Amino acid sequence: MDAIVKNFPAVTATDGRPSQKEAEDAVRVLLRWAGDDPAREGLLDTPARVAKAYKELFSGYDLAAEDVLGRTFEEVGGYDDIVLVKDIPFFSHCEHHMVPIIGKAHVAYLPDGKVLGLSKIARVVDIFGRRLQTQETMTAQIAKAIDDTLQPRGVAVMIEAEHMCMAMRGVQKQGSTTLTTTFTGVFKNEPAEQARFMTMLRGFK
Repeated sequence: MDAIVKNFPAVTATDGRPSQKEAEDAVRVLLRWAGDDPAREGLLDTPARVAKAYKELFSGYDLAAEDVLGRTFEEVGGYDDIVLVKDIPFFSHCEHHMVPIIGKAHVAYLPDGKVLGLSKIARVVDIFGRRLQTQETMTAQIAKAIDDTLQPRGVAVMIEAEHMCMAMRGVQKQGSTTLTTTFTGVFKNEPAEQARFMTMLRGFK
């Protein structure tokens, strides 16, 4: 069954995004709810720091993968085999508890006459990582963005991540890793290509 991918549009001030002051006031409410005093010396600047940090941590909402992936290169010297970018680190946040997801992404595609700059693939991982996420959705979003923009013969994405919602709370199982994959095109339809992708990942470790 194919994943259902939702691409959330950027939110602008006219869409109802709260002001900086409103964000800082919300942090003060959370500090009081947690049982601390936002007026004490050590917490005076915390609301502003948290708002600034959130702006960076969730900067993916202000970026579009299509813009990053827009430029491709057709001078590939006849190369038409797998392009794999492995071990792309990312930090995201669980949309259920807003605690970190820490992991790495492996992204491959089979070119169909044109290729991407390698840094573009890493930037796409960051764009979707810097949003509130589930790992399953993020995996599918990365694959779809590359598939739609580059139109290669196939895309393969694997994400390995540790979820702090499992490590810090609830079952509190530190060190457990979640693995997700999405395949399109020949990676989805030809088991031999999936096997090659997996073999390349194991061979690089």
